[in-house]
Amino acid sequence: MTTGAVLLAGAVARLREAGINDPARDARILLAYALGVERSRLTLVLYDDVTSDQAAAFERAIEARVARQPVAQIVGRRAFYGRDFIVTPDVLDPRPDTELLVDLALSAPFETVSDLGTGSGCILLSLLAERPNATGQGVDLSELALAVAGRNADLLGVSDRVVFHSGSWFEPVVDARFDLIVSNPPYITQDEMTQLSPEVRDWEPHMALTPGGDGLDAYRIIIQAAPNHLAEEGRLLLEIGHLQGHAVSELCRAAGFTTVVVHQDLGGKDRVVAASGYKGA
Repeated sequence: MTTGAVLLAGAVARLREAGINDPARDARILLAYALGVERSRLTLVLYDDVTSDQAAAFERAIEARVARQPVAQIVGRRAFYGRDFIVTPDVLDPRPDTELLVDLALSAPFETVSDLGTGSGCILLSLLAERPNATGQGVDLSELALAVAGRNADLLGVSDRVVFHSGSWFEPVVDARFDLIVSNPPYITQDEMTQLSPEVRDWEPHMALTPGGDGLDAYRIIIQAAPNHLAEEGRLLLEIGHLQGHAVSELCRAAGFTTVVVHQDLGGKDRVVAASGYKGA
């Protein structure tokens, strides 16, 4: 028999050797997962004997992390806006920077919301969980991603207020007008793809990461069509790459939005473009 502390020490060394940025943090998360305990309780059980099944589960998890599989995919969950979401290789791993988009969406009232490229559903479902009277629609080209979003809707208890559609952007949208349209579309340029970490480049769906070229294709489509699907005084919120604020803002103005604001994330980087006040192009 061995203890969790012994396993943890060996795992930290292996992850450090593999070039993992925060080996101690990742090893602790994966050990708690393998032992089936809350992360906050890990210290309390570190010196207990572990079973052979637990040790084997931890070994599999560490091997996956050495192969640079994201922690969220290994454990199958990621915390986002105060709630846990199911994560698989079929969806983007929800990122803390995206919480800014949720904050901005919640800064004004809305009853109907559409999420284009919904993925795991983390944006849309967080909004519905925070606004019990709102209803929403999520669109994604990936049926596998929509299956994950559906599971997350059940997990959060909002499945009765959301409908998911398979298709490209606005094509399958049922209701013509929404108070709020949100999207975190693929925006990484083709050249930037080679610079991504292995966790992103090798494990997350490329369709959700990049449209190729200059990374702006999705914005061109969404922004041009959005006025036909926004209610009067409706808002459009778009997550962007940190170098795309000016370009996306200009697309919004060219489409007829009169109020266009670029918002920065906690790191001071451009992260969300908010557009409203449509007056016609």
